This record gives sequence, structure tokens and C-alpha cells, in this order.
Amino acid sequence: MEEMSGTPNQVREYLAEIGRKGGAKSRRRLSPEQARDMVRVREARRAFRRFYGQCFWHLREDLEVGLEDIPEIVRGLRQHGGREGFILAAKLCR
Repeated sequence: MEEMSGTPNQVREYLAEIGRKGGAKSRRRLSPEQARDMVRVREARRAFRRFYGQCFWHLREDLEVGLEDIPEIVRGLRQHGGREGFILAAKLCR
């Protein structure tokens, strides 16, 4: 491992270089469907945490919401989430 001694410009260049390498390795290609599914899961997880006490109290609080859980999240939001939950459920169904 290189030591980071030197002028501030050298340190900045070194950090920029290792940042470029890390960014190149972490890039992934997703199909539009996979990207939409990732967004749906993220929104479902957020809704689960936000509406847990109101809609999902019967489920484990530490449930890891996945794509297969979205229909249950939608059902709970529609039945017990009020207007805001109903609108959010509609967004999850797109």
C-alpha cells in the first residue's frame, strides 16, 4: 500500500486515481425492468418502515422486504394506510 505523504496536490491526485478505479469496478448494467424493480423494493421498504405501526404490525419488524413481498405491502397500504397509503400503493403497482 502506498503511503500518502506529499503535497496536497499529490494526495488529491492519488485519491482521484483510486476513486476512478473503485468507480469502474462497481458499475453494473441493469435492464430497465431490473432498475424499476430495485426502485419498487426501495420504496416498499420505506413504506414498510413508515407505516409499520398502522399497517404491518402483524409482521416481524425486522422483515427484509424483497420483490416477492411487494403484493403484501400494497395490500396492507390499501387496507389500512388511509389516503396516503392508498396513493403509495398505486405507485408501487406501476
